[in-house]
Amino acid sequence: MNIEEKNIKVFGHRSPDTDATCSAIVWSWFLNTHRHQNATPYILGPVNTEAEFVLESFGVTIPKTLDEIQSHDTVAIVDTNNLDELFENINEAEIVSIIDHHKLTGTLKTNLPLELVIQPYASTMTVMYNVMNIEPEDLPQDIAGLMLSGIISDTLEFRSPTTTEEDKELAVKIAQVLGINISEYAAKMFDAKSNISDFSAAELIRMDSKIYEINGKQTRVSVLETTNPQMIIDRCDEIITAIPKIKQEDTVEEVLLFAIDILKEEAVLFVYNDEIKALAEKSFSVEISGNTTVLPGVVSRKKQILPALTK
Repeated sequence: MNIEEKNIKVFGHRSPDTDATCSAIVWSWFLNTHRHQNATPYILGPVNTEAEFVLESFGVTIPKTLDEIQSHDTVAIVDTNNLDELFENINEAEIVSIIDHHKLTGTLKTNLPLELVIQPYASTMTVMYNVMNIEPEDLPQDIAGLMLSGIISDTLEFRSPTTTEEDKELAVKIAQVLGINISEYAAKMFDAKSNISDFSAAELIRMDSKIYEINGKQTRVSVLETTNPQMIIDRCDEIITAIPKIKQEDTVEEVLLFAIDILKEEAVLFVYNDEIKALAEKSFSVEISGNTTVLPGVVSRKKQILPALTK
Protein backbone atom coordinates (compact mmCIF):
# COMPACT_ATOMS: atom_id res chain seq x y z
CA MET A 1 0.00 0.00 0.00
CA ASN A 2 1.36 3.42 -0.96
CA ILE A 3 1.70 5.99 1.80
CA GLU A 4 -0.93 8.16 0.05
CA GLU A 5 -3.45 5.38 0.74
CA LYS A 6 -2.61 4.94 4.41
CA ASN A 7 -4.24 6.65 7.37
CA ILE A 8 -1.39 8.29 9.26
CA LYS A 9 -1.97 8.84 12.97
CA VAL A 10 -0.12 11.97 14.10
CA PHE A 11 0.59 12.60 17.78
CA GLY A 12 3.06 14.00 20.27
CA HIS A 13 4.07 12.89 23.74
CA ARG A 14 1.96 11.86 26.71
CA SER A 15 0.86 14.71 29.00
CA PRO A 16 0.43 16.87 25.89
CA ASP A 17 1.32 20.54 26.24
CA THR A 18 0.45 23.31 23.80
CA ASP A 19 3.37 22.60 21.46
CA ALA A 20 2.67 18.85 21.25
CA THR A 21 -1.07 19.34 20.76
CA CYS A 22 -0.77 22.05 18.13
CA SER A 23 2.13 20.31 16.35
CA ALA A 24 0.00 17.23 15.75
CA ILE A 25 -2.68 19.39 14.16
CA VAL A 26 -0.27 21.45 12.06
CA TRP A 27 1.66 18.43 10.79
CA SER A 28 -1.57 16.60 9.92
CA TRP A 29 -2.73 19.67 8.00
CA PHE A 30 0.54 19.78 6.05
CA LEU A 31 0.46 16.07 5.22
CA ASN A 32 -3.14 16.32 4.03
CA THR A 33 -2.94 19.54 2.04
CA HIS A 34 0.60 19.55 0.65
CA ARG A 35 1.68 15.92 0.51
CA HIS A 36 -1.78 14.57 -0.27
CA GLN A 37 -1.57 12.00 2.49
CA ASN A 38 -4.42 10.96 4.75
CA ALA A 39 -3.42 12.12 8.24
CA THR A 40 -5.36 12.57 11.48
CA PRO A 41 -4.12 14.39 14.61
CA TYR A 42 -4.47 12.81 18.05
CA ILE A 43 -3.51 13.54 21.65
CA LEU A 44 -2.25 10.98 24.16
CA GLY A 45 -4.01 12.44 27.18
CA PRO A 46 -5.97 15.47 28.42
CA VAL A 47 -4.67 18.82 27.19
CA ASN A 48 -3.88 21.60 29.64
CA THR A 49 -5.91 24.78 30.04
CA GLU A 50 -3.48 26.79 27.92
CA ALA A 51 -3.88 24.42 24.97
CA GLU A 52 -7.65 24.52 25.40
CA PHE A 53 -7.54 28.33 25.26
CA VAL A 54 -5.36 28.31 22.14
CA LEU A 55 -7.56 25.87 20.24
CA GLU A 56 -10.71 27.77 21.19
CA SER A 57 -9.11 31.08 20.18
CA PHE A 58 -8.54 29.85 16.64
CA GLY A 59 -11.69 27.75 16.30
CA VAL A 60 -9.92 24.39 16.27
CA THR A 61 -11.44 21.26 17.78
CA ILE A 62 -9.44 19.33 20.37
CA PRO A 63 -8.12 16.17 18.69
CA LYS A 64 -9.44 12.81 19.77
CA THR A 65 -7.50 10.87 22.39
CA LEU A 66 -5.56 7.87 21.11
CA ASP A 67 -5.52 5.13 23.75
CA GLU A 68 -3.50 2.51 21.88
CA ILE A 69 -1.87 1.63 18.60
CA GLN A 70 -1.54 -1.62 16.69
CA SER A 71 1.42 -3.05 14.82
CA HIS A 72 -0.32 -2.35 11.49
CA ASP A 73 -0.75 1.37 12.28
CA THR A 74 1.14 4.05 10.37
CA VAL A 75 2.20 6.94 12.62
CA ALA A 76 3.96 10.28 12.55
CA ILE A 77 5.47 11.51 15.82
CA VAL A 78 5.91 15.17 16.74
CA ASP A 79 7.59 16.97 19.65
CA THR A 80 9.32 13.86 21.00
CA ASN A 81 11.53 10.96 20.01
CA ASN A 82 11.53 9.33 23.42
CA LEU A 83 10.03 5.86 23.87
CA ASP A 84 9.20 6.63 27.52
CA GLU A 85 6.78 9.35 26.36
CA LEU A 86 4.94 7.13 23.89
CA PHE A 87 3.20 3.77 23.65
CA GLU A 88 5.27 0.81 24.81
CA ASN A 89 4.70 -0.94 21.47
CA ILE A 90 5.46 2.12 19.33
CA ASN A 91 8.41 0.35 17.69
CA GLU A 92 6.03 -2.26 16.28
CA ALA A 93 4.14 0.38 14.27
CA GLU A 94 5.29 1.86 10.98
CA ILE A 95 6.81 5.24 11.89
CA VAL A 96 6.97 7.41 8.76
CA SER A 97 8.20 10.65 10.30
CA ILE A 98 9.55 12.19 13.49
CA ILE A 99 9.58 15.99 13.71
CA ASP A 100 11.15 17.16 16.95
CA HIS A 101 13.35 19.67 18.79
CA HIS A 102 14.63 17.51 21.67
CA LYS A 103 17.86 15.58 21.97
CA LEU A 104 18.01 12.21 20.22
CA THR A 105 17.34 9.43 22.74
CA GLY A 106 17.91 6.45 20.43
CA THR A 107 14.98 4.54 21.93
CA LEU A 108 12.79 4.46 18.81
CA LYS A 109 13.47 1.90 16.11
CA THR A 110 12.03 1.45 12.63
CA ASN A 111 12.00 -1.36 10.09
CA LEU A 112 12.02 1.06 7.16
CA PRO A 113 13.68 4.41 6.46
CA LEU A 114 11.74 7.40 7.73
CA GLU A 115 11.68 11.18 7.65
CA LEU A 116 13.64 12.24 10.73
CA VAL A 117 14.00 15.97 11.41
CA ILE A 118 15.40 17.13 14.75
CA GLN A 119 16.59 20.73 14.97
CA PRO A 120 17.80 22.77 17.97
CA TYR A 121 14.94 25.22 18.34
CA ALA A 122 12.70 26.00 21.31
CA SER A 123 9.52 24.87 19.56
CA THR A 124 8.57 22.08 17.19
CA MET A 125 6.75 24.75 15.20
CA THR A 126 10.01 26.32 14.10
CA VAL A 127 11.24 22.93 12.91
CA MET A 128 8.01 22.38 10.98
CA TYR A 129 8.27 25.82 9.39
CA ASN A 130 11.70 24.86 8.01
CA VAL A 131 10.35 21.56 6.67
CA MET A 132 7.13 22.94 5.20
CA ASN A 133 8.77 25.96 3.54
CA ILE A 134 5.49 27.90 3.58
CA GLU A 135 5.53 31.58 4.46
CA PRO A 136 3.20 32.80 7.24
CA GLU A 137 1.09 34.87 4.85
CA ASP A 138 0.31 31.69 2.88
CA LEU A 139 -0.88 29.73 5.93
CA PRO A 140 -4.54 29.45 6.97
CA GLN A 141 -5.19 31.71 9.96
CA ASP A 142 -5.90 28.83 12.33
CA ILE A 143 -2.71 26.97 11.40
CA ALA A 144 -0.66 30.15 11.68
CA GLY A 145 -2.25 30.85 15.06
CA LEU A 146 -1.40 27.38 16.37
CA MET A 147 2.19 27.78 15.21
CA LEU A 148 2.50 31.15 16.94
CA SER A 149 0.99 29.70 20.12
CA GLY A 150 3.38 26.75 20.16
CA ILE A 151 6.38 29.07 19.96
CA ILE A 152 5.07 31.43 22.64
CA SER A 153 4.30 28.51 24.96
CA ASP A 154 7.62 26.71 24.64
CA THR A 155 9.70 29.89 24.84
CA LEU A 156 7.60 31.42 27.67
CA GLU A 157 7.29 34.46 25.40
CA PHE A 158 11.03 34.37 24.66
CA ARG A 159 12.04 34.18 28.36
CA SER A 160 13.30 30.60 28.19
CA PRO A 161 17.01 29.97 27.55
CA THR A 162 15.94 27.52 24.84
CA THR A 163 14.74 30.45 22.71
CA THR A 164 16.65 31.06 19.48
CA GLU A 165 16.56 34.05 17.16
CA GLU A 166 14.81 31.85 14.61
CA ASP A 167 11.98 31.08 17.06
CA LYS A 168 11.51 34.76 17.84
CA GLU A 169 11.73 35.94 14.22
CA LEU A 170 9.15 33.38 13.11
CA ALA A 171 6.77 34.31 15.94
CA VAL A 172 7.04 38.00 15.06
CA LYS A 173 6.37 37.31 11.37
CA ILE A 174 3.30 35.20 12.13
CA ALA A 175 1.98 37.72 14.65
CA GLN A 176 2.31 40.53 12.10
CA VAL A 177 0.35 38.54 9.52
CA LEU A 178 -2.38 37.76 12.06
CA GLY A 179 -2.45 41.25 13.52
CA ILE A 180 -1.75 39.89 17.01
CA ASN A 181 0.11 41.71 19.76
CA ILE A 182 2.41 39.00 21.12
CA SER A 183 2.63 40.35 24.67
CA GLU A 184 -1.14 40.74 25.02
CA TYR A 185 -1.87 37.32 23.54
CA ALA A 186 0.88 35.63 25.59
CA ALA A 187 -0.57 37.13 28.77
CA LYS A 188 -3.94 35.56 27.94
CA MET A 189 -2.28 32.20 27.24
CA PHE A 190 -0.38 32.25 30.53
CA ASP A 191 -3.47 33.31 32.46
CA ALA A 192 -5.31 30.33 31.01
CA LYS A 193 -2.42 28.03 31.92
CA SER A 194 -2.38 29.38 35.47
CA ASN A 195 -6.01 28.41 36.12
CA ILE A 196 -5.44 25.13 37.98
CA SER A 197 -8.34 25.25 40.43
CA ASP A 198 -10.26 22.43 38.75
CA PHE A 199 -7.35 19.97 38.73
CA SER A 200 -6.56 17.40 41.39
CA ALA A 201 -3.06 17.17 42.87
CA ALA A 202 -2.36 14.05 40.78
CA GLU A 203 -3.50 15.81 37.61
CA LEU A 204 -1.24 18.76 38.37
CA ILE A 205 1.78 16.49 38.83
CA ARG A 206 1.11 14.65 35.56
CA MET A 207 0.02 17.71 33.57
CA ASP A 208 3.38 18.54 31.98
CA SER A 209 5.71 15.77 33.02
CA LYS A 210 8.27 13.43 31.53
CA ILE A 211 10.08 10.40 32.89
CA TYR A 212 13.88 10.25 32.95
CA GLU A 213 16.51 8.06 34.56
CA ILE A 214 18.28 10.18 37.17
CA ASN A 215 20.99 8.60 39.34
CA GLY A 216 19.76 5.18 38.27
CA LYS A 217 16.15 5.91 39.28
CA GLN A 218 13.10 6.31 37.05
CA THR A 219 12.04 9.83 37.91
CA ARG A 220 8.98 11.80 36.84
CA VAL A 221 10.05 15.42 36.31
CA SER A 222 7.03 17.71 36.24
CA VAL A 223 6.83 21.43 35.54
CA LEU A 224 3.87 23.75 36.05
CA GLU A 225 4.35 27.06 34.26
CA THR A 226 2.23 29.77 35.82
CA THR A 227 1.89 33.47 36.50
CA ASN A 228 0.49 32.66 39.95
CA PRO A 229 2.74 30.08 41.64
CA GLN A 230 1.17 30.77 45.03
CA MET A 231 -1.94 28.88 43.91
CA ILE A 232 0.26 25.80 43.57
CA ILE A 233 2.31 26.42 46.71
CA ASP A 234 -0.91 26.74 48.72
CA ARG A 235 -1.66 23.12 47.76
CA CYS A 236 1.75 21.84 48.86
CA ASP A 237 0.44 19.40 51.48
CA GLU A 238 -2.11 17.99 49.04
CA ILE A 239 0.51 17.57 46.33
CA ILE A 240 3.04 15.87 48.62
CA THR A 241 0.34 13.51 49.91
CA ALA A 242 -0.47 12.48 46.33
CA ILE A 243 3.10 11.61 45.35
CA PRO A 244 3.37 8.08 46.89
CA LYS A 245 0.28 6.93 44.97
CA ILE A 246 1.63 8.42 41.74
CA LYS A 247 4.93 6.58 42.24
CA GLN A 248 3.05 3.32 42.59
CA GLU A 249 0.64 3.88 39.69
CA ASP A 250 3.27 5.22 37.28
CA THR A 251 6.01 2.77 38.32
CA VAL A 252 8.52 5.50 39.09
CA GLU A 253 10.89 5.79 42.03
CA GLU A 254 10.86 9.57 42.48
CA VAL A 255 8.75 12.57 41.50
CA LEU A 256 10.13 16.09 41.09
CA LEU A 257 7.66 18.94 40.73
CA PHE A 258 8.77 22.44 39.73
CA ALA A 259 6.35 25.39 39.69
CA ILE A 260 7.79 27.82 37.14
CA ASP A 261 7.02 31.48 37.81
CA ILE A 262 6.89 32.87 34.27
CA LEU A 263 7.01 36.53 35.29
CA LYS A 264 9.69 36.31 38.00
CA GLU A 265 11.64 33.75 35.94
CA GLU A 266 12.27 31.34 38.80
CA ALA A 267 11.20 27.88 39.91
CA VAL A 268 9.75 26.55 43.15
CA LEU A 269 10.72 22.95 43.84
CA PHE A 270 8.56 20.78 46.11
CA VAL A 271 10.68 18.79 48.58
CA TYR A 272 9.01 15.83 50.28
CA ASN A 273 11.79 13.50 51.48
CA ASP A 274 15.49 13.44 52.34
CA GLU A 275 16.46 11.97 48.96
CA ILE A 276 14.88 14.85 47.04
CA LYS A 277 16.38 17.34 49.51
CA ALA A 278 19.88 15.92 49.00
CA LEU A 279 19.48 15.77 45.21
CA ALA A 280 18.22 19.36 45.03
CA GLU A 281 20.93 20.74 47.31
CA LYS A 282 23.62 19.04 45.26
CA SER A 283 22.13 19.88 41.86
CA PHE A 284 21.18 23.52 42.46
CA SER A 285 23.66 24.50 45.21
CA VAL A 286 20.96 25.53 47.67
CA GLU A 287 20.21 24.86 51.33
CA ILE A 288 16.69 23.56 51.94
CA SER A 289 14.85 23.79 55.25
CA GLY A 290 11.18 23.31 54.30
CA ASN A 291 8.90 21.61 51.79
CA THR A 292 9.64 24.11 49.03
CA THR A 293 12.67 25.98 47.80
CA VAL A 294 13.06 28.81 45.28
CA LEU A 295 15.51 28.38 42.39
CA PRO A 296 16.20 31.83 40.89
CA GLY A 297 16.57 31.99 37.11
CA VAL A 298 15.43 28.41 36.55
CA VAL A 299 12.63 28.17 33.94
CA SER A 300 13.59 25.42 31.49
CA ARG A 301 13.38 21.69 32.13
CA LYS A 302 15.47 20.91 29.04
CA LYS A 303 18.21 23.53 29.38
CA GLN A 304 18.46 24.02 33.15
CA ILE A 305 16.65 21.46 35.30
CA LEU A 306 17.74 18.21 33.64
CA PRO A 307 21.39 19.24 33.13
CA ALA A 308 21.59 20.20 36.82
CA LEU A 309 19.97 16.97 38.00
CA THR A 310 22.21 14.73 35.87
CA LYS A 311 25.57 16.50 36.22
